[in-house]
Amino acid sequence: MTTSRATNVALTIGFLAILFSVGAVQMALDARRGEWPQSFDLFRQKPTVANLRAYERSLEDASWLVKQLRPWMQYAQFVLLKDAGEKALVGRDGWFFYKPGVQYLTGRARPSPAATNDPVPAIRAFRDELAARGIHLVVVPAPNKESIYPERLSPRARGLRTAVCPQTRELLEGLRAADVETLDLFRVFEVAKQQRSPAADGPLYLAQDSHWSPAGVDVAARAVARRILERGWVKPGQVEYAGKDAPVVRLGDVLRMLQVPQIERSQNPEYVASVQVVRRDNGQPYRDDANAEVLVLGDSFLRIYEQDEPGAAGFIAHLAKELRQPVTSLVSDGGASTLVRQELYRRPALLKNKKVVIWEFVERDIRFGAEGWQNVPLPP
Repeated sequence: MTTSRATNVALTIGFLAILFSVGAVQMALDARRGEWPQSFDLFRQKPTVANLRAYERSLEDASWLVKQLRPWMQYAQFVLLKDAGEKALVGRDGWFFYKPGVQYLTGRARPSPAATNDPVPAIRAFRDELAARGIHLVVVPAPNKESIYPERLSPRARGLRTAVCPQTRELLEGLRAADVETLDLFRVFEVAKQQRSPAADGPLYLAQDSHWSPAGVDVAARAVARRILERGWVKPGQVEYAGKDAPVVRLGDVLRMLQVPQIERSQNPEYVASVQVVRRDNGQPYRDDANAEVLVLGDSFLRIYEQDEPGAAGFIAHLAKELRQPVTSLVSDGGASTLVRQELYRRPALLKNKKVVIWEFVERDIRFGAEGWQNVPLPP
């Protein structure tokens, strides 16, 4: 079958019209607003590879037509191909996964000569500085969601109890060899997952979110409190706390970070059976105490339910409930590898009266932590 010359010309003209329409529409909008057409920026700088790529990205970000069409294209990819874009992966049974976490689990670590990429020296140095002040350190890596529920990510993982990344195992073994007190939540969650009924008790992580569920919070808080009390580093306090049902309905962070309203509207928000910690004597929600004996450092795994809705229902509050005493906390979203210790350096009063520091960080930060794993001294 052959096509006529007229058909070829028409197809070529149509293709060129589509190709140049984006720029033409944007130039018309720029002119209407009295602005210099952004496309002319191409001729105002040297045509290097870096400049051309930066120009291409800025053109895409500023394009009105692209902004109108991109969400619908992303929604079509999501519906037809189960493709959630750059930050998320679509799992099974309505589960979504944060792509960097999956990349950490499935990708191969690239060796680097940079000392800041190795967590063990930084953790060991932090432990030693705390010990010099008579303060104990407990390191608590929070498992990635896909490490505990690999079967929700792929049917090929069916039958796996957990899927712990080799780099995570190396860290846990390295910390044990360095005699750093470390709580292995991977083992704790594996046992809890086996003992729980998925229908009655619910999973330890949220389906639409990268974080643990209220059930996971409870399991982790009990395990950490039990370790500290068994070591005799603190004694049970005298404050009586109670749990108060405070369910919330929320759209998970994995869905929200896609920033595609069409996808968000297609998903039902998740019912979250959170439990708020309140004082028995006055019914007030849990609050930190700056003079507490325990300081908790960490990332968004500490923030969820605690600083988010419903408040006083996260790991920090539930740890205090198990210890029967308030704690002090310092939370840095996405910055538990280095940034939270830098913030501690700027706030030396947080170490006042402390006997124990609990340091939580999400598993993927072992490789992808913001600012790496720098040695950060304690405040003088």
